[in-house]
Amino acid sequence: MLEVGTKAPAFTLPDKDGNPVSLSDFLGKKVVLYFYPRDNTPGCTREAQAFAAANGDFQALNTVVIGISKDSEASHRKFAEKYGLPFLLLSDQELTVLQAYEVWQEKKLYGKVSMGVVRSTYLIDEEGVIVKAMPKVKPDTNAGELLAFLQGK
Repeated sequence: MLEVGTKAPAFTLPDKDGNPVSLSDFLGKKVVLYFYPRDNTPGCTREAQAFAAANGDFQALNTVVIGISKDSEASHRKFAEKYGLPFLLLSDQELTVLQAYEVWQEKKLYGKVSMGVVRSTYLIDEEGVIVKAMPKVKPDTNAGELLAFLQGK
């Protein structure tokens, strides 16, 4: 994971509609950057729904939620429509941002080793500096933990 206090790596990725979105678009706001393995899987769906349910609370705290995976724009579009996700989903099929944020790692599942996204989240402040780094987050508690942190609880 990248260290707290470091400048968040700049990026521009397409959203579910193919529009380019840059981290610098959100200077002046806090950004929750959550990385997840795959659209429409049970854990990723629960995590996305939790962020969707808390989206108004995040907005009230001047915070934008952005989900990033290696899924295609079309996959993100279907995922967002199916679950009514009100926040940005960005596609990183080239793995450049996943690697820059050190979330593309070796994983083991049932003894099989493969490369994949380790579910992780960063909170970036209004100036683009990482203020919280959360490796290996739980899909059911990630949104709530970040909200509590932002609310100072």
